[in-house]
Amino acid sequence: MNPAIIRNILRYAAGALVAKGLIAPQTGLAIASDPVLVESLSLTLGAVLGLIAEGFYALAKRAGWRT
Repeated sequence: MNPAIIRNILRYAAGALVAKGLIAPQTGLAIASDPVLVESLSLTLGAVLGLIAEGFYALAKRAGWRT
């Protein structure tokens, strides 16, 4: 997963939370620019997407679909 995409998602999510008043602006800035958080989410999202793909592959094999 491209870290730039994750960073943009975090920036928009933090902006929405700040706009709703759920978090302070300083906290939103920290969320959007934290490299450790971006790296962690990149790894997690990559693993989740891989598991989803493997799950669909297993479902297709079990159901006799073309793989």
